Amino acid sequence: MIAAFSISPSGVGESVGDLVGDCVRIVRASGLKNETNAMFTNIEGDWDEVMTVIKQCVDHVATVAPRVGLVIKADHRPAVSDALAHKNARIAAFGPSRDV
Repeated sequence: MIAAFSISPSGVGESVGDLVGDCVRIVRASGLKNETNAMFTNIEGDWDEVMTVIKQCVDHVATVAPRVGLVIKADHRPAVSDALAHKNARIAAFGPSRDV
């Protein structure tokens, strides 16, 4: 499965970059295929692996933030592997993205 998730700490002030960075490090340390963009972190693995990593991120943020918002979008296709790379290759075929 591929899951795109975003964590929003509340009650920790204006800057949440350090907590979000901690979560990115947790995802990368998991060994699962992943990528991070401006809005979400995408992670690929089996259901239990992916949800375990997302829970670790939420639990980490919750040690500091009194409230944690979480958005998850999942593409669950049990018979498919390496879907993240395949989807990115298809997107790349559309041509270069426009810089902002």
